[in-house]
Amino acid sequence: MTYLVGYSSHKDDTCAISLACELARTTGIPVHALTVVPRGWLPVAGSATDGEFRAWAAASGEESANEALALLTEQGIENPTATWVTGRSVPAVMVEQAEELGAQMIVVGSGLDGAVHRVRLTSKTTRLMHSSHVPVAVAPRGYRSEPGSKFNRVTLAFRDDNTAWQLLDRVADICKESSLALRLMTVVIRHRVMVTSPVRADEDLVFDRAITQAEEAQAEAVAHLRELNVDADTVIAKGGSWSDAVDRVAWSAGDVLAVGSSSTKVLAHVFLGSSATKIVQSSPVPVIVVP
Repeated sequence: MTYLVGYSSHKDDTCAISLACELARTTGIPVHALTVVPRGWLPVAGSATDGEFRAWAAASGEESANEALALLTEQGIENPTATWVTGRSVPAVMVEQAEELGAQMIVVGSGLDGAVHRVRLTSKTTRLMHSSHVPVAVAPRGYRSEPGSKFNRVTLAFRDDNTAWQLLDRVADICKESSLALRLMTVVIRHRVMVTSPVRADEDLVFDRAITQAEEAQAEAVAHLRELNVDADTVIAKGGSWSDAVDRVAWSAGDVLAVGSSSTKVLAHVFLGSSATKIVQSSPVPVIVVP
């Protein structure tokens, strides 16, 4: 088993490395860094340009792998490994390498065009999720972990459907194995209607009822966890938007958010529904998306 972390020396962002190291210190699972460099097109026979490109790719890949090893060592990771490969599709290569290595999780960073301390899903990350059979962890942009730091709490985005209940048991097992606290978070959005709308009077009633249903579902989940000898806290994230609701939740260093895939897509693949995507991209802490 290993954590496979994507690294590129050209991005000048080590958030994925930091996240992989914190996960490794928490669980004891080793880390393997992977750099994917571009693969050239089929060359014309005797092309000097192709030879130059291959030399550049090899030098770039070797440099990036060495950088990744140095960063992992600085974080105190024991016996880290790093390789580089060529490929035309970074997501496809990451999935292939994860299968070859028997990786338990793929770890990536956020897009550089996103807000600092927020998760930003890129098109590559989205494609990676759609084809991955293992969980994908995404670090917020600019995420940093101190050498020796570990995670101490998992917050599970809980929405009271079959997928969330199945994920609940998996997360509970991980929390027991790694001595992590568990918190259930359900997001309830207060949808605003026009002042002149005839349903405005029912707005508070609908919102309050949604909160009551969420609290009832959480209470049932907590009772179920007690049967597994797992304690859990609960929180209702309330707000006028997804980002507002998630921001109102108290987050601390050492927190990680777990989100399940959409239950309407292909089984055993990571595919975020619209609600889960909004939760992920509002998160100020690392997110693990589980198929």
